[in-house]
Amino acid sequence: MASLAEKRTEDAEEHPLDPQARPEELRLLEALLFASAEPIDQAVLAKRMPEGVDIKVALAQLQAEYAPRGVNLVRVANRWTFRTAGDLAWLMTRESTETRRLSRAAIEVLAIIAYHQPVTRAEIEEIRGVITSKGTLDVLLETGWIRPRGRRKTPGRPLTFGTTEGFLSQFSLEALGDLPGLEELKGTGLLDSRLPTGFSVPTPSDDVALREDEDPLEAGDSLEFLLAPAATPENGDQS
Repeated sequence: MASLAEKRTEDAEEHPLDPQARPEELRLLEALLFASAEPIDQAVLAKRMPEGVDIKVALAQLQAEYAPRGVNLVRVANRWTFRTAGDLAWLMTRESTETRRLSRAAIEVLAIIAYHQPVTRAEIEEIRGVITSKGTLDVLLETGWIRPRGRRKTPGRPLTFGTTEGFLSQFSLEALGDLPGLEELKGTGLLDSRLPTGFSVPTPSDDVALREDEDPLEAGDSLEFLLAPAATPENGDQS
């Protein structure tokens, strides 16, 4: 019995302009995606598929087939996974609210880190205009949505923070550039339409490389924040 690779070679000779993946190849791809608990990188999928399969074409074809269904094939942080269709997301709203309940302070800090990264605790406090408790950062670190990136090359060498792939996955973002801009935030009512002259929303960067003003993390830097006891919450915070 001919292998999938041999069948593809025969089909390519007969139909050189046909870009479609074979049904059995789509079944293999579908099984790989369903069996994975986490989104899978395209290169990893390509290695697990039979030789000669154009993984980009196969993914696009499978994505199109699932587009009208209750589960869609989506790309999150350059990885592929199955997710509940957007118009059915309300079915999961209750569970999400119960399992990911953040204080207002935590939401504000998360937003600042997402848009301004890499950013230090002092810089977060300057933007918010209020002291940020250690406990707020601990909560966000525990969710896996932020991480220490490095240390700022300034006196005291404070930690710099950035978001993670877990953040992108949680909010169904392919990249940080998909975060809403100024006009979108105004449209949703999250920002006052009468903003000060010159007010702007920064364009977040997906570059994970350290910048010139950052030093690499040292041994124990990550555990320093994860294992430290939580401080007293900020006034008005509900943990």
